[in-house]
Amino acid sequence: MMISGKARVAGVMGWPVSHSRSPRLHGHWLERYGIDGVYVPLAVPPDRAVEAIRALPALGFRGCNVTVPHKEAAAAAVDRLHPVARRMGAVNTIVVLEDGTLEGSNTDGFGFVENLRAGAPGWRAADGPAVVVGAGGAARGVVVALLDAGVPRVVLVNRTRERAEALASDVGGPVDVVDWVSRETVLRETALLVNTTTQGMVGHPPLDLCPDALPDGAVVTDIVYTPLMTPLLAAAAARGLTTVDGLGMLLHQARPGFAAWFGVEPAVDEELRRVVLEG
Repeated sequence: MMISGKARVAGVMGWPVSHSRSPRLHGHWLERYGIDGVYVPLAVPPDRAVEAIRALPALGFRGCNVTVPHKEAAAAAVDRLHPVARRMGAVNTIVVLEDGTLEGSNTDGFGFVENLRAGAPGWRAADGPAVVVGAGGAARGVVVALLDAGVPRVVLVNRTRERAEALASDVGGPVDVVDWVSRETVLRETALLVNTTTQGMVGHPPLDLCPDALPDGAVVTDIVYTPLMTPLLAAAAARGLTTVDGLGMLLHQARPGFAAWFGVEPAVDEELRRVVLEG
């Protein structure tokens, strides 16, 4: 597709950024919808992140995605911060408004819930408690999204209790912290189990948690998507439980930014999954 001098420009900022699948994702949408636009990787070292973000309007960018390690810096660099991004303490999507103002939001939670609803249509937030494994940035986004969706109680399980307690305190709401040694005991009354750690990812050990104690109707999801079927999901599937892989979270979290920058609400479908996985 030809790109003109009037092309809309967006990108993804990180360090490193060469591993990101976002350019392939957005590039597919741009081609599918015949949009005169481009989405580029922006490799920016941590000490230049704020400077680079503030320069987006001058460079003619419509905005950008922000990935590690710049999400917290982006929250401090934008002019306007969406309430959800403020609660998460991190920004993953920046939109340059008509007057050059930088608006920061976080769509990770949106992507997580949309993926969960698509992969497990029978799941309802009110079904019961959710157990979230991990207490990093990804866990924070998931916990906020689950509470906003109406989950009655979130149980945080992490190897370091202090980190989980800090997250629970920051987020507020019905969030309880359980020691790692009790991780399988709390599964007995759980409607949803979420792994937000890198355990189970290619090159990492599997998550040390057996889903056998989960009720028969429970849903298990993993934000890891390399591989799509992590050891946790495989064990849950062997039990006959509904499982949801992590790829859809990446795809759905990209929708709000694309719509804001390029003016089209994009579709997430099997063709997009295939294209992104091939990248």
